[in-house]
Amino acid sequence: MAVKLVAVDMDGTFLDSAKRYNKTRFLRQYAQLKERNIRFVVASGNQYYQLHSYFPEIADEIAFVAENGAWISDQNQEVFCGELSAESVRQVLAILAEEPEIHTVVCGKRSAYISPSMPDEVVALLSNHYRRLEKCADLNNIDDTIFKFSLNLPHDGVAPLIERLTKALNAAKNIVHPVSSGFGFVDLIIPGLHKAHGIGLLQQRWGIDDCEVVAIGDSGNDIEMLRHAGYSFAMANATEAVTTAARYRTESHDDEGALNVIARLLAKEYPFN
Repeated sequence: MAVKLVAVDMDGTFLDSAKRYNKTRFLRQYAQLKERNIRFVVASGNQYYQLHSYFPEIADEIAFVAENGAWISDQNQEVFCGELSAESVRQVLAILAEEPEIHTVVCGKRSAYISPSMPDEVVALLSNHYRRLEKCADLNNIDDTIFKFSLNLPHDGVAPLIERLTKALNAAKNIVHPVSSGFGFVDLIIPGLHKAHGIGLLQQRWGIDDCEVVAIGDSGNDIEMLRHAGYSFAMANATEAVTTAARYRTESHDDEGALNVIARLLAKEYPFN
């Protein structure tokens, strides 16, 4: 069957190490995708407002699976938005308080929120992922729809942290589920609200089958999406788990691997021939 949807992760996939992409090349490709009625979806752990800013020319035309699937929009119209109860937010923050080495972001629909004591260098790093970022003296009492937590820590601490949090969160009835987002980030997502869930909702909206979907990613939070798609690609810089989950491979994010997949799709080259 013909491909009808292309979904791309951003950090480590669509964006290079400098957080840029070849816009001239992509916009040419996008025009061809549009001519062929192939949908383009941005699926990322990043904040919606941040993702929107990467595509000023076409943001009003495309769909976003933002915040790892917690917030879905199509042509600026909300398709889905998850929500944690105030009590669940307090429970998660109590568990995170036992992890002094992490920097916590509470992710909401209106903005993302951090402690006023967060170091400036960490705030600067987070600004690469959050267009809207506010300091809040009491993270337990935020007047917003909260749907995710994002944690930053040294990369070598990610796996042990996920193991510890999995145990603690299991005891708290799995309020949220930890996944690696790459580059020293761990996201705590509402169970089931991952990228594959968001893409699936868009497929229902558009009448697209799984076998008609291309997905491209590099990190642990892409695995469900890659398993879901008929054509799944792991970047050359992907983690081992992602490479195992994907059916195909492409070049690294610094070698325009995602754009190369789109080019092969448009040219009807393997595996699209």
